[in-house]
Amino acid sequence: MAITSIDIDAEQLRRAKALTGAASNREAVDLALRTLVAVRSQPAAVERIIARAFTDEQIDAPIDSPSAE
Repeated sequence: MAITSIDIDAEQLRRAKALTGAASNREAVDLALRTLVAVRSQPAAVERIIARAFTDEQIDAPIDSPSAE
């Protein structure tokens, strides 16, 4: 893991820690970075799903419904 020195708005960091329950500044920043990457990656994942080609067997696959007990 890289060690980096950055300037961070102290109030935003305090709010992020309060909202997430992060115990340390490092944990809050790590969570923020992972969240940003996940959120920004979602549109690409959705586009891959939309573009997927399904075979007839997949489209007409039987539906397995839970039994009513």
